[in-house]
Amino acid sequence: MKNEAEIKLKPAIYGRKSSESEDRQVLSIDAQIDTAHDIARNIGVRVPEENILVEAKSAKTTNNRPMFKEMYERIESGAINSIIVWHADRLSRNAIDSALLIDLMDRGRLHEIITPGQTYRNTPMDKFMFMLACTQAKMENDKKGIDVTRGLEKKAKLGIYPAPAPLGYLNDKYAEKGNKTIVSDEKLLPLIRKMIDLMLTGTYQPLEIRDIANNEWGFRTPKGKKLGRSTIYRMFGNTFYYGMYEYPIGSGKWYQGTHEAIMTEEEYDKIQVLLGRKGRPRPKTHVFDFTGMMRCAECGAAITAETKSKKLRDGSVNLYVYYHCTKRVNPNCTQRSVEQKELEKQVIAEINTVDIPPEFHSFAMKWWEKENEKEISSRNAVVESQQKAYKACLAKIDGFSDMRASGEIDGEEFTRRRTPLLAEKKRLEDLFATTAKRVDAWMNTGDEMFTFIDQAVAKFKNGTIHERRAILSALGSNLLVKDKMISIDIEKCLFPLTKVSGEVKAIKERLEPINTVEKQEQFEQMCANSPRVLRVRDSNPNRRHQKP
Repeated sequence: MKNEAEIKLKPAIYGRKSSESEDRQVLSIDAQIDTAHDIARNIGVRVPEENILVEAKSAKTTNNRPMFKEMYERIESGAINSIIVWHADRLSRNAIDSALLIDLMDRGRLHEIITPGQTYRNTPMDKFMFMLACTQAKMENDKKGIDVTRGLEKKAKLGIYPAPAPLGYLNDKYAEKGNKTIVSDEKLLPLIRKMIDLMLTGTYQPLEIRDIANNEWGFRTPKGKKLGRSTIYRMFGNTFYYGMYEYPIGSGKWYQGTHEAIMTEEEYDKIQVLLGRKGRPRPKTHVFDFTGMMRCAECGAAITAETKSKKLRDGSVNLYVYYHCTKRVNPNCTQRSVEQKELEKQVIAEINTVDIPPEFHSFAMKWWEKENEKEISSRNAVVESQQKAYKACLAKIDGFSDMRASGEIDGEEFTRRRTPLLAEKKRLEDLFATTAKRVDAWMNTGDEMFTFIDQAVAKFKNGTIHERRAILSALGSNLLVKDKMISIDIEKCLFPLTKVSGEVKAIKERLEPINTVEKQEQFEQMCANSPRVLRVRDSNPNRRHQKP
């Protein structure tokens, strides 16, 4: 091995600065080269112009830097044997490139790496320190990457798309850093909605819509360009326009955005059918009205649902919802699917079998007021009993507190005796709360019970998904589907109302028309005397009074 003084230095200057966030605080390439020339003058060497290698590339991964690769090859050939660089992290931020440089030193190809603060030569300690500097740079780079990723994922969960806004939207560059949102482009977004409307008619192709937008509407992107072929297809397949986005792409993680949505999921589905594709994978956000409430009568498996679309001759698209057995219990189950509209007809027909005249409501509420007086009497007795027990419990607790204060019992005895009393106190307080709820429930139950049938059909037809599910649930908890028919046992779930319905209608028919106060009073009296409408106590004195 030659003495260091005998080795003629053939230096190269290497400078690097990438456009990524890792290099925001790094000197410019010109400043790095100037610093390297100062070092070369101080050690008395001249660096040929062909040995000044600079590039604007990231060092996070290997095989990414042409100038670094050229420098490595020239070191292997012997044209270069030393490197002057501003900092070790300019040479490497990954383990492979760091190891390559150390290997060059081990084989005597690379004599030294010179930085403003330290010179790394072919000694165990210098090589260790060089690897340490590169490893630290890699750690800082990895940590920044993790922090950035974590921040972007948090932003995505908040409903803010952490990427460049799609066409028709803008990244709010004036918002506070860390709170930047996606805002609507007031000029372009309405035009994109018009394109969606044209597409939904089924009579226009995407390229026709593009030509209309460019030539008739004067549509231009924020960069002043016309709408491109790939752009309009990408736009029609982007779930962002109905409010959902996947981040990162391909991760399967979907989020509901806070930005303005310009179409519904159903419209998006129709467009995908018109385009002859299923669209990008996206979350199953659609909640079917009656899934989880019905089972297959043949095999006992759950009933599930799916949406199917049909393209009509005029170009429009109809969507249909079908319910069918999951066949998880018996893959050979023979039951076929049934359309949701058919199920709805069957449910409404069942509800309509229970028909209570409106005249009965007035009578029923008067009866309910009388029952309410009984409820008040019963409830007051309960409250009085609870209050008496509660006062006695408090008195015992106060007594033990006095005994502890006077020293009659020690702390251990005080705790042992007081603990069960505190538990009893808590139990009685819970009973008070339960009694209060009983008051509210009793007052709410009356009118709901007598208006259920009147409102059920209308709410089932036009109500929210929650109202529709509540009505179906009220009709039965064990709903079975067989041969495209839903089985609802009205006699069990609405037994009192079905009995009342027939009897009340019969009474009304005998008095029709009920158009005077006297006839209404007569109707109510006949209802009150009917054993089916108001069942009186039977021979068993322990049986509770039965209510309709």
